[in-house]
Order: sequence, then C-alpha cells, then structure tokens
Amino acid sequence: MVHDSRRISNREIKMRESPPTAAHHSSVRISEMNWMMVEEYLKRDDRCVLPLGSTEQHAYLSLSVDSILAERLATEVAELAGVPVFPVLAYGITPYFRAFPGTITLRVETYMSVVCDILGALAEHGFKRILIVNGHGGNTPAQGLVGEWMADHPGIRVKFHNWWNAPKTWAEVQAIDPVASHASWMENFPWTRLEKIKMPSEQKPEVDINHLRQLDPKALRVYLQDGNWGGIYQRSDEEMMKIWRVAVQETVELLNSGWAKVD
Repeated sequence: MVHDSRRISNREIKMRESPPTAAHHSSVRISEMNWMMVEEYLKRDDRCVLPLGSTEQHAYLSLSVDSILAERLATEVAELAGVPVFPVLAYGITPYFRAFPGTITLRVETYMSVVCDILGALAEHGFKRILIVNGHGGNTPAQGLVGEWMADHPGIRVKFHNWWNAPKTWAEVQAIDPVASHASWMENFPWTRLEKIKMPSEQKPEVDINHLRQLDPKALRVYLQDGNWGGIYQRSDEEMMKIWRVAVQETVELLNSGWAKVD
C-alpha cells in the first residue's frame, strides 16, 4: 500500500529537505564552507562526521538509498552538534549486485585505499575525533581498517557507526516489523522513494541468506527478481519518522560522548 507522505508535518519534511540556513545550524556542510572557515573551526573543536554510502539496486527505490540516508543522517546530526560534515562517499563495496544496471562497486582494496586516504587527510588537517556514519553493509570491511589505521595514528579516534542496525535504531525497526531487509519498507523513506513509482502491495517472502551468499551476480539477480530481500515494500511515514528520530538521537549521543581520552 502506498501511504501519503503529507501525513508528516510540513515542518518536519521541510527541515529534512532544505539545506541549512543561517538560522538553522549554518555552515556545517563542507560544501557550504571554505578552507578558512574549517581552519577557524579547528581552533575550537576537533570533531567531524564522514558519511559512507553506496550506489546499488534497491528494488523500486533510488539506487542512491544508502548514500541519501547516510548523508542526510550525518548532516542532521552534525547540525545539532555544530560540527562539519563531509560529502558522502557515494560508491562502496557491492559486487553481488553487479547484474543490476546502475550499481557501481569498488574493489575491496580500492575502497580501503580511498577510506585510508580520506582519514589521513582529515588527521593532517587537525581532526582528531572522526565519526563515520556508514549506510551500507557491504562497507563493513572498512570497520576493520579503522582499528588498524588508528593503531598507526596515535592520538586520532575514529568511531564506525552502522546507523541502521545500531542498538536503539534496530530495536525500533524490530518493534514496528521484524521482517525488515534490504530494499524493503525499512529503507523506504520519503526521500528515498521515487515519484510516480507504485510499490507492490504484497509482502515478499524472506530470501535464504545462506543460499544468496553462494550466488554469482547473474544468478543472484534471477533469485532476487526485483531486488527486495523480503518484507512489505512500504509502511506509514509516521512509523518511518519514528525510526528516523531514534537514529538521529542515537547518533548525536555517539558524536557527543564516549570518546577515549588521548594521552
């Protein structure tokens, strides 16, 4: 069933679709700052937020779902905390979806090198507490990289946050509907769905994850059909905003507290 997104308050939608203004936590997006503004910021704080996304099939939703959600969440959190947020890294590790047109994947070694170079640049400029907001499960090899990278860069702290399955956010998802998976309702927000695209009304059976992991890209496409891994395709926007508010608050808390002391 397709739900009317107008049921969310106009103010709530506007806040999430409009770029920040001077009256609303201005100048936290790196794209809206110059180097002098960043240098001035680093005199008073050493935190920043880096979102990681992906460009891959999400059934009837945008190919940029993971990037849209990671960057939007990272930006809202950065606005609340008053720290810079960098543009999303929009390409990730997603070789299994290569048979779906529009999907772009990087090799693991390429991805690791890119993330490593970004972290190195941030550290060189003076950012010592970096929160990575990751929106794609395939990017998790970078989580192991972070530990290795910090061991080689004493004095720099990096938190790797898979926002969608963080404890409080995932608990909220499960409370609404335990059948939640890739390209299902749990990724269907007002800003990830496409205009004039009608969602199927039925609930798709859950895929066999163990079987799925053994398939090559072409066989995987045949098995998945539209790309949804199981569950209904859309729930009410009220339920989705409930999840979003929990995710924002959980991530703000992570950014504002719990940083290990640097000796």
